[in-house]
Amino acid sequence: MGSYANHISTVQSRFDEALQATGFDSVLIYSGQSQIAFLDDNPYPFRVNPLFKYWLPVTESPKSFIFYKAGCKPVVYLYKAKDFWHAPVNIAPAEWQDHMELKVVDNLAQVRSDVGDELTKTAYLGEQFEPMTSWQLGQVNPKALIDHLHYQRSEKTEWELENLRKANDLAAQAHVAARDAFYAGASEIEIQHAYLSAINFREQEVPYNSIIALNEHSAILHYDVYDRSAPSESRSFLIDAGALYNGYCADITRTYAAQKSGFYQELVEAMDKAEQAIIEAIRPGVSYYDLHVRMHHMVATILVDFGFFKISPEEVYERGYTNAFFPHGLGHYIGLQVHDVGGFLKSAQGDAYERDGRHPFLRLLRNVEPGQVFTIEPGLYVVDQLLEEFDGNDDFNWARIAELRPYGGVRIEDSVHVTNDGVENITRDAFAKVSKF
Repeated sequence: MGSYANHISTVQSRFDEALQATGFDSVLIYSGQSQIAFLDDNPYPFRVNPLFKYWLPVTESPKSFIFYKAGCKPVVYLYKAKDFWHAPVNIAPAEWQDHMELKVVDNLAQVRSDVGDELTKTAYLGEQFEPMTSWQLGQVNPKALIDHLHYQRSEKTEWELENLRKANDLAAQAHVAARDAFYAGASEIEIQHAYLSAINFREQEVPYNSIIALNEHSAILHYDVYDRSAPSESRSFLIDAGALYNGYCADITRTYAAQKSGFYQELVEAMDKAEQAIIEAIRPGVSYYDLHVRMHHMVATILVDFGFFKISPEEVYERGYTNAFFPHGLGHYIGLQVHDVGGFLKSAQGDAYERDGRHPFLRLLRNVEPGQVFTIEPGLYVVDQLLEEFDGNDDFNWARIAELRPYGGVRIEDSVHVTNDGVENITRDAFAKVSKF
């Protein structure tokens, strides 16, 4: 069997297990549909239900359904409207059609009629629109079923890994184009255009708004404003941007110094070295939380080595200072979603880890296991809002911190696949294909 056939077999087995555990006979998954902007007649960009694209690589077919009854062949209802206003849905021959029964419909009532009385014993997964609100569904988005499916999704199939590698290949290609645009003196919006052009993407086709941050903008963690004019001096460039392939996400961050030597370039190199060191420490059975804490200790060492503090690295961490410079988590699961699901689940039954008070923004608390794919993305920034509570504290070297402020900060991010004895760095492998980093 090919990788997709194996993937479908795994997905069916996972759904069979989840349905049996939660008392449902079947599941109806809605692909979703675009919502209309308030007081307008234009829709927002369509984003497919991740549980729909879990089954098949169809990401641009709103108002479609998958009906799956445990142990049976799934039925795909692809919606193809009789509509002269819009381009018709293109249903090209594809491998997924060998594993599912395909029915093309032009009216959602056809789905309701076809599934019939089965709906009363069916779990519905998706947003509800008319006419589904009157369909007398068994249960809408039951938490127990969703928790079970989300827990299982942390282990990726080989087909999913292939798609993640291809998504990273695309993103790495675009990252190189963006880097070159930065060194050529481009503005933030021009860098964004270079990124999209390199892979021939529309802006709505990337998995999240690209972060294209020059100079002090690098300290804004989710900066996506894009200045139209280049600054008088470009000192630094942080790019956090991804790509999609068959619905699977790449999420990559790189930071560059305009000057290839000096304080900021050395800081970028130190963070890159630390990021790779923490990746080398990843093994099955290791706690992701422990990796996060270890990264904080490494950031504390960098802060002291670069003169930001007058005390030891141990004291920097113990006094809580690293949180002001590295406020976000070390990373997160990635797959069908950028921030993929299940990071807090202890079991398929929905038992969950509590968020840690010291590190509340960490999105992943489970132990590392083979088959998982997650990001590693340490950062170090001058965020004035977070430094306010320490104003006047003599442990800090405020003059040195002021030197970093015009550069914003540094973040490096790779996606890694956990194997039985280590990791595959999907992102670094992708960059190796397009550029020598």
